Amino acid sequence: MLKIITVFLFSLSFNTFAKDVVVEIYKKKFIPAHITIEKGDTVIWKNIEKRQYHNVWFKQFDKEEPDYFFPDESYQRTFNKTGEFAYECGPHPKMTGIVIVK
Repeated sequence: MLKIITVFLFSLSFNTFAKDVVVEIYKKKFIPAHITIEKGDTVIWKNIEKRQYHNVWFKQFDKEEPDYFFPDESYQRTFNKTGEFAYECGPHPKMTGIVIVK
């Protein structure tokens, strides 16, 4: 019984510290382009352009280009492993960013 309670409390405290981090997309840039987060955090990319569509493509995870999202839409991904994860915008490959997960 004690073991179950300990595991529950550990998982509860882990989820308490996970946070959302916002990256805005504006003028064909990821702002900020490089971010450092903790394991378990979620990154939310928000398209705040007036007319332009974008996507967030982690080529090491996804072989096919993901769907586009349009102004006032967003995309999110939770990072449960440590490492450095590069990404780009499929339709605009000069738009790049890195998520560093500690």
